[in-house]
Amino acid sequence: MNPSSAPNPDIPKELRRAALHWLRETDAGMKADGVRALARTWADGRMMLDVNSGIAPAGDIPGRPPRPALVAPREVKHRSMRTVEGRSAMIHALAHIEFNAINLALDALWRFPGMPADYYADWLKVASEEALHYSLLAAHLATLGHAYGDFSAHNSLWDMAEKTNADVLARMALVPRTLEARGLDASPAVRAKLAQAGDEAGASILDIILRDEIGHVAIGNRWYAWLCRDRGLEPLAAYAELAAQYKAPPLRGPFNLDARRAAGFTDAEIAALPT
Repeated sequence: MNPSSAPNPDIPKELRRAALHWLRETDAGMKADGVRALARTWADGRMMLDVNSGIAPAGDIPGRPPRPALVAPREVKHRSMRTVEGRSAMIHALAHIEFNAINLALDALWRFPGMPADYYADWLKVASEEALHYSLLAAHLATLGHAYGDFSAHNSLWDMAEKTNADVLARMALVPRTLEARGLDASPAVRAKLAQAGDEAGASILDIILRDEIGHVAIGNRWYAWLCRDRGLEPLAAYAELAAQYKAPPLRGPFNLDARRAAGFTDAEIAALPT
């Protein structure tokens, strides 16, 4: 056996506990690699799943490196995309989003007991794909002379995860279906800016991310709809109540309607978007 492929005895053999292990990992590269390895282990049938046990986390979550410095969204500096520094800052911002997205998927996986087994498999798939996105962006950032942590970043995505820690319905409604769906809307404009600046490699990574993120938002929609049926709730009314209760950011266009439809938003939900 290749030593690098030997099992790590410190990693739990149960999926939800292993997800928590990698959520607590502070090294971004190790987290991304570990999550992708975890997905392979699960696919090979070498990982058990306990859907019912409550798990008490030990230590800080999520694990994150000492850099980047986290600041308020308004304090994140915007740079011209016409410069290498500006493109680097944009790629760094995207890498930070994907790093947070790894943590969000891992947190959805370990935190909420009592869901169907497919729920946990779905969020492992999301975590693994987010880890790939982070790795692609970090590698591209290195070609521009920078590394993850070189620029400041904000923490809005994780802030909503903390608000929704006690209710899986709120989590599904307000993270994948709200904050991550905003990424579907923003992606075409960001891709166009990178392409116009001559960064075809960065634009190609955005194509991969948009393709996969449609699937991730679809998973959020799937489990939100399942939970609404299970609790006897009307989805549109329940969403409005949750958005108000948790002070979700208001939805603003322009909307990527094709991507939203592909991600499973219903005609009624599309019609309810602000104009």
